[in-house]
Amino acid sequence: MSELSIGQLADKAEVNASTLRYYESVGLLPAPERKNGRRQYDERILDRIHFIKVAQQTGFSIQEITILLEGFEPGDSLSDRWEQMARQKRSELEERKKQLNSMIRILDSGLSCKCLTWSECKTRIETEGSC
Repeated sequence: MSELSIGQLADKAEVNASTLRYYESVGLLPAPERKNGRRQYDERILDRIHFIKVAQQTGFSIQEITILLEGFEPGDSLSDRWEQMARQKRSELEERKKQLNSMIRILDSGLSCKCLTWSECKTRIETEGSC
């Protein structure tokens, strides 16, 4: 087990140390051990940080990430609520994926086109079938 300082962990995780302190303050990361008053992290926490970063980048809120990582309140039906949230987020991500793919196709068309503006390119495609 390799122990890392907050600076070392931040470098490996490619985040700021302040981000790690924030994750800790909102409960996304467990409070680390302290040696001589300094935070010491187990290197295995990197997987959790990677999960948090990907979830944030894809639109999950801090509350939703907490639920994904820690579950729900005692007595709640974990599997039903988790499944409901997962299905909703999956649907949102699929819609976003369609939008991204559409924009990628537009950009690809523009890269192979010699028009000066997108409007000119669109008009040529509509009238001539290609740019």
